[in-house]
Amino acid sequence: MITILIFLLLLSTLVFAHELGHFWVAKKAGMKVEEFGFGFPPRLFGIRRGETTYSFNAIPLGGFVRILGENGESRDDPNSFSAKSRTKRFFVLVAGVVMNVLLAWFLLSAGFMFGLPSVLDEPMPSGAKVRDERIEVLFVLPGSPADTVGMKSGDKILSVNGEPAEVSDAARANIGKARVGDIVRLEIERDDESMTLEAVAAQITNDIVGVGVQIADVGVVRFSPPLAIIHGARMTANMIVQTAEGFWSLVLRLISGDGEQIEVSGPIGIAVMTGEMAKDGLGRLIFFAALLSVNLAILNILPIPALDGGRILFVLIEAITRRAVTHKIERTIHAFGFMALMFLVILVTYKDIAGIFAK
Repeated sequence: MITILIFLLLLSTLVFAHELGHFWVAKKAGMKVEEFGFGFPPRLFGIRRGETTYSFNAIPLGGFVRILGENGESRDDPNSFSAKSRTKRFFVLVAGVVMNVLLAWFLLSAGFMFGLPSVLDEPMPSGAKVRDERIEVLFVLPGSPADTVGMKSGDKILSVNGEPAEVSDAARANIGKARVGDIVRLEIERDDESMTLEAVAAQITNDIVGVGVQIADVGVVRFSPPLAIIHGARMTANMIVQTAEGFWSLVLRLISGDGEQIEVSGPIGIAVMTGEMAKDGLGRLIFFAALLSVNLAILNILPIPALDGGRILFVLIEAITRRAVTHKIERTIHAFGFMALMFLVILVTYKDIAGIFAK
């Protein structure tokens, strides 16, 4: 129950920030905002202030903003979205994405003021204060020997084959000494309990023999407020680049037909990950929230019908052709896009549920 509440609070915060961007810029642009909804219908109750109804709805998964003329209708009304200039419409559409990026920056900056778990780069940024240094598992390759014996990301490596693990390079080199079929004994710490896992080394890639685990030196990093803001901005920019590259790689794999092994999580999968991050402390939860906010921004800017990027595409088409796409065509395309997205969400959710039962 706690996991569900944390997930709902996290998701609502991310979507609320996104919709608040649309709402604020639309108001500044002189557009009529008919409704600002907290959650999704059915509506529980609403409060009207001026021309806007602030509704509170039964499904607590974020929210929405309904702007007059957002689907191309009401072009004769000077206060409608469709009657405004292309510049104003563009800024309204992109405002949600900008808000999610700013939210990620705020979360990371605030986190670094108190301390965030981070991979320790060499050399460390000037002004960084580090505590709780350790060697930690960052990633476990699905189906690898490490995965088979139950190793998880977040595990602390204490020793490898009886040799104390002091730095990740030495631990990595120790694992790399193994040949195919050799047993690699890994003493780890998880939830303040120590355990020893024995993984059989295998051929991970053409030139790498190992157990399929990525490890690194990790610590809690803190900065003074000014440096935290600067480092938060840098990390947000890195997240944007890496997330965009990840989406692009996903698209290329789908186009090439290499999409069978792609792992994508829906709401249930994200809820499970939220619970795992919450168990690891507030720092990891803040980092995870920032990462989700960046993912939401990148996803929404993609030129997919029914998303912000799809609507921006119509504005750009209008700018190039000097004529607006008809209301009927735009509404139909967005409707099909929305149905396709809902089908994808249902499909991924089913996969998440099947995965949970399989485990």
